[in-house]
Amino acid sequence: MAQAQEIQLQIRGIPDTESVHDDGPKQQADTRWLTTRGGFRWWAMVVVDMLMVLCGTTVATLLGRLYYNSGGNCKWMATLTQSGGAPLLLIPLLTAPPPTPEEHRPAASRMLPIYAGIGVLIGFDNLMYSYALQYLPVSTFSLVAATQLGFNAVTSRFLNAQRFTALIANSVAVLTFSAALLGVGGSSDDSSSSTVPHGKYAAGFALVLAASALFALIMSLFEVTFEKAIRARTLRWVLAMQMNTNLVASAVSVAGLMASGEWRKVPAEMAAFRDGKARYVMTLVGTAVAWQAAAVGVVRLIARVSSLFANVTATLALPLVPVFAVVLFGDRMTGIKVVAMLMAVWGFLSYVYQHYLDGRRAGKAECRVCAARAGSDAVLPA
Repeated sequence: MAQAQEIQLQIRGIPDTESVHDDGPKQQADTRWLTTRGGFRWWAMVVVDMLMVLCGTTVATLLGRLYYNSGGNCKWMATLTQSGGAPLLLIPLLTAPPPTPEEHRPAASRMLPIYAGIGVLIGFDNLMYSYALQYLPVSTFSLVAATQLGFNAVTSRFLNAQRFTALIANSVAVLTFSAALLGVGGSSDDSSSSTVPHGKYAAGFALVLAASALFALIMSLFEVTFEKAIRARTLRWVLAMQMNTNLVASAVSVAGLMASGEWRKVPAEMAAFRDGKARYVMTLVGTAVAWQAAAVGVVRLIARVSSLFANVTATLALPLVPVFAVVLFGDRMTGIKVVAMLMAVWGFLSYVYQHYLDGRRAGKAECRVCAARAGSDAVLPA
C-alpha cells in the first residue's frame, strides 16, 4: 500500500516525503530551486512562469503575423526568429547558481544526442508554424493551435505516465471538436484579409495541426529528459536545455535559409518592408525575444510541474490572440470562431479543474504520510 502511494505521488510530480528524508543533501540540492511544492513561494514562481508563457506567446504570434502583413515572405527567416534568440539565454545561464558537488551531472556524450534530436524536431516544428501562420488568419491559427493541449494529453499519458481521467478526456474531445469546427466551416475565412494567400486554408490547417502534435511530443520529451537523463530540475539545467536545443534548431533554420536560396531575397525584402528597414529589424528581433521568453517559461513549467500543465498555460493565450488580431489586423470574428473559442476555453477549464483535484488529493496524501511518520516517531524509544 505504501509503495503504491509513493508511485502515485511520483506520477503527479510530488516528491515523496520519505524519499526526501532518505536522499538527504542530494535531494535538497536537486530541488533547491523548486522550493516546496504547493507553497506560497512555489505558486508565486509558477505564476511568473505562466505570465512569461502567456505574454511571450501572444506577442510573438502577433509580431509573426505583422511580419507577413508588412511585406515579409521569407519562411526560413520567420522560422529562425522562433529559435534565434537562444544566445540571449547565455546571460542568465552565466549568472545562475553553480552546481553543487552532490548534483547529478549526466555525461556530455549522453546529452549531445538529446540536444541534437530535440533541436532538429524544434526546427521543423517552427517551419510548419511559419507556413501555417502565413496561410491562416492569426485568429484561426491561434484557435487551431490550441489542439496541442489534446495532443499533449496523449503524449503525456504514454511518455510521462500522466493519468488520463474523464475530465482530461473531455478536454481532449472538446478541443478536437473545436478544431474540426474551424476546419469544416471556416474555409471561407481565407478571404477575410488581403494578406492571407487564397486557397491555402486547407494546407495551413493541416500544417498547424501537425505542428501542434509535434510540439506536444517535444514538450513530453523535455519532461522525459529531466526525469531520466538530467535528474535535476535546477534553473541552470532549464536554461541549458532551452539554449542548446534552440541553438540546434537555429542551425537547422540557417541551413534551410541557405539551401533554399531565400537569403538572397532578404535585402530586397528589408528594403520593401512597410515603414522601412528599422521596423523590419525590430519586428524580427522582437519576435525572437518574445519566443525565447515564452519558451523559457514553458521549460520552467515543465521542470516545475509537468509538460501538460505547461501546455495548458500556453492555451491560456487562446482568448487573447484572436481579440488582438481583430483589433490590429482586421480579422473577422465570425460566429464559428466564437463557438470554437468557447469550446476551447471549456476544454481548458476541464483540465484546470482536473489539476485542482489532483493537487487536493496529493496534498491530503502527503499529509497522511507526514502524520503516519509523526505517529511512528512518537512511539520510538528515546
